[in-house]
Amino acid sequence: MAEKELISIAFLIVGSLMLYFGADFLVKGSSRLAFKLGITPLIIGLTVVAFGTSSPELVVSLSAGFDGNSSIALGNVIGSNICNIALILGLAALIKPLEVNIRAVSSDLWIMLIASAVVIIMALDGDLDTLDGIILILGIIGYIVNIIRKSSKNKPEIDIDLTDGGKSIKDKTYFQIFLIVLGLVVLMVGANLFLEGAVNIAESLGVSNAVIGLTVVALGTSLPELATSTVAAVKGESDISLGNVVGSNIFNILMILGATSMFFPIGSKDISVIDIGVMIFLSLVIIPLGMRHNRFSRMDGLFLLAVYAGYMFYLFKYSGTVTG
Repeated sequence: MAEKELISIAFLIVGSLMLYFGADFLVKGSSRLAFKLGITPLIIGLTVVAFGTSSPELVVSLSAGFDGNSSIALGNVIGSNICNIALILGLAALIKPLEVNIRAVSSDLWIMLIASAVVIIMALDGDLDTLDGIILILGIIGYIVNIIRKSSKNKPEIDIDLTDGGKSIKDKTYFQIFLIVLGLVVLMVGANLFLEGAVNIAESLGVSNAVIGLTVVALGTSLPELATSTVAAVKGESDISLGNVVGSNIFNILMILGATSMFFPIGSKDISVIDIGVMIFLSLVIIPLGMRHNRFSRMDGLFLLAVYAGYMFYLFKYSGTVTG
């Protein structure tokens, strides 16, 4: 293996670890602050945790646009959304069946579907431009305002380690702010390493930026969602698992594509109907799956994981040699 390829793989590994730990710091700091404000677990999952775990996608997409590889951004978002539902929700349900109130997030699920449809329409002319970005950013602002307005003011009863009762330094406001700042710094450095490694590997394999965004970049930037949702599932906080996935997908579409396309036009020519179709299908299928018994069973998890495996097979079998 060539020295350049080894260095690229090393960048991917180190960058992935930095993305994971950077988002972990950001999520812990922001979640503790949210807990103090009395935000419920579902709202924490839909907003604070979703924003924190989507931060790698945001940083990587902006970095890609700055480096002239903005087509990675759209592949990153579509691939991450597919990964969030099929791999992460599927794996969480396989580890422990998720008891959920799907009706509590029904409006958020519809927002996710509508946002996906809007992006598809915007991309019909070949790219997402500044005007498209502004519209998407206005959408995420409206979503956040609406979700905060609906949120409960009662203190959430949550089993995840968010607070130490005010006795530990970890529960101090200044420490939470420190964690948030540290997380952002680690994220930015990790994103640059990860992106450089991913682009170099894509070039050596002869695949398009869109395909590498749909696979390697999407999986790498979804590590925080994977960790958060699986830990929440093990601890019995199913609402956080589901809220994290749905909220992250909404943030990915509206905030990440919006912020990136405001500054860098995002080309869509390398994204196929299959890629978009899989994302829409998964966004739709989790509604009847979750509504059957207000839970995602292990069989549901296996089904979602099978869809993800099939999609990965399709990408590398039929799209892996696409150049662009």
